Amino acid sequence: MRLRRCRMCHGSRLETYLDLGATPLADGFLRADQLHEPEAVYPLAVALCKDCGLSQLTHVVNPELLYCRDYPYESSTTATGRQHWGEFASTATRKLALGRQDLVVDIGSNVGVLLAMFRKEGVRIIGVDPAPNIVAIARRRGIPTECGFFDAAIARKIATRWGQAALATATNTFAHIHDVDRLAHALKVLLKENGVFALEAPHVLRLLQRLEYDTIYHEHLSYLAVKPLVRFFHRFGMEVFDVEERPMHGGSIRVYVQMPQGRRPVAAIVSRLMREEERHGAFSLRKLRQFAAAVRQHRDELQRRLQRLKRQGNVIAGVSAPAKGMTLLNYCRLGPELLDFISEKSKLKIGRFTPGVHVPVVSDEKLLKRQPDYALILAWNFAPEIMGNLESYRRRGGKFIIPIPKPRIIA
Repeated sequence: MRLRRCRMCHGSRLETYLDLGATPLADGFLRADQLHEPEAVYPLAVALCKDCGLSQLTHVVNPELLYCRDYPYESSTTATGRQHWGEFASTATRKLALGRQDLVVDIGSNVGVLLAMFRKEGVRIIGVDPAPNIVAIARRRGIPTECGFFDAAIARKIATRWGQAALATATNTFAHIHDVDRLAHALKVLLKENGVFALEAPHVLRLLQRLEYDTIYHEHLSYLAVKPLVRFFHRFGMEVFDVEERPMHGGSIRVYVQMPQGRRPVAAIVSRLMREEERHGAFSLRKLRQFAAAVRQHRDELQRRLQRLKRQGNVIAGVSAPAKGMTLLNYCRLGPELLDFISEKSKLKIGRFTPGVHVPVVSDEKLLKRQPDYALILAWNFAPEIMGNLESYRRRGGKFIIPIPKPRIIA
């Protein structure tokens, strides 16, 4: 579905500034028997709302296709990720003075990694997630989880059975939601008076500054900045009262929203970040078009580097198969002619093929066994941990390629 209006302010002044072409769904990993079937692709382009400043995809894919059919993503398979979610739970519990009777609801809770951290803090927990296979994993791990897309009906169900929530979280899921008005209405049902909604997502300003364009894929409908969020929540009598900056995913913001307005003082960082966004061109079409030109240059440089290494007789593999990596592979056209395979930890992806370019996904153990000359780290945001885990590969002469923000080789 082509988007005609801004999902946050409903303005119609949308201007496309980046087009990554038609690509398959980033989490659409294929079985071997599916390789010869037609593979659906969808436009992947980003537009600026000239009214509120939100960057968003120009097309929306049916969420049933994205999340309800054999969804292969499990959150936080890295130690870095688990440490981050532990810090989030600890920080939020302390900041909001949560106690044993308080309920925390995680929207898009996946297998329950964040909620498990909140449970360690001594609060009550429940998750909401639309992927049946992922919900089944969460429940097996003892995380109570409602299966479905979060809306007022699920909010009422939780509030009736468990009581209203002191805190609702959405970590890297708020940007996935098309009808954010419906989310805001559901939050007003779910949250108790003086309740808080905390969302976390990559900051579009860091995405632009660090050329993190692989963060753009069909699940990520919005690319968030503080300015449009402040305006959006104000429409519903809610208020952004604090923001924390975190290094996760190349630079994220954790945004705290209170209901009703005025209960807590608004931290100075809120206006500071809005000024920084304006100053560095997050809402400037001229700056955004410069970013798009830099993206094209990056694609050409990465292609040239890998092609040159391949012509010299080197074997190149990928390491990790995150959704962002699928944008990089498809936009830069990096297929089996350049990458022999991609290694992964997630059992949900091993044995499958990447969407679009069809590179086989194998276990990390096979990377060590086959010892390619170069390993392209697709989850570059976890590069230090990945390289540490693969120190034996490096000692035997293997070299790493980190693609973002500029392709570089680490021997």
